[in-house]
Parts: sequence; structure tokens; C-alpha cells
Amino acid sequence: MAKKAVATLKDKTAGKGSVKCIRMVRSERSGAYVFQEDIIPIDKEKDFFAGK
Repeated sequence: MAKKAVATLKDKTAGKGSVKCIRMVRSERSGAYVFQEDIIPIDKEKDFFAGK
């Protein structure tokens, strides 16, 4: 039986103070919407959604 590798979202440098944020942005090249996702510290959450 084959073994399956399981990836985790645990960021060892940030600890428990991190969140995964996903937002939709419009591509200037094609005009379609794409999803931008990142794992960031909690205090940088508002900057991520503001597009900074």
C-alpha cells in the first residue's frame, strides 16, 4: 500500500498568531478574477485586505 504525504499549514516561525487569508483580485491582463492567498500574522491582516 502506498503512503500519502500530508502537508500542514503550520508555520513554525509565526506560531499560533497566523491566519490564512484569501481575497479575490482582478487580473489586469485577462480581466478574470484570481484568488490571492497567503499565511500572514494576525496584525498584518488589515494591510493584506487593503491591498498593501
